[in-house]
Amino acid sequence: MKQIEHIGIAVKDMESAGKIYEKLLNTSVYKTEVIESEGVKTTFLQVGPNKIELLEATATNSPISNFIAKKGEGIHHIAFDVEDIIAEMARLKNEGFILLNDTPKEGADNKLVCFVHPKSANGVLIELCQTKP
Repeated sequence: MKQIEHIGIAVKDMESAGKIYEKLLNTSVYKTEVIESEGVKTTFLQVGPNKIELLEATATNSPISNFIAKKGEGIHHIAFDVEDIIAEMARLKNEGFILLNDTPKEGADNKLVCFVHPKSANGVLIELCQTKP
């Protein structure tokens, strides 16, 4: 893993959350997109090398909707940038981590992604991210 790619924050209302984080970080949203397959709308902000991803559910049965129903708004995941997502998935699986998908999925911000189950990482959902070739 090269570095933290972003921190994902689950929110109920993207518009109001975006305004809060723009004020807090003194920067503007640079990208918003919908990932239909995950039932989520994402918005990105960047401060220096650090990125924040705000996540709003677009479906009542989406992972973000379920997360907010159980835990409320807040930090959803920490994403790490990787060189080779397939190799990193194999390495983590060999180390005994539970992966939530067997192959990388299309993610936001031009990434291939895979998630590591929170039970494998002391209650933290970990996302692996590789920029699409």
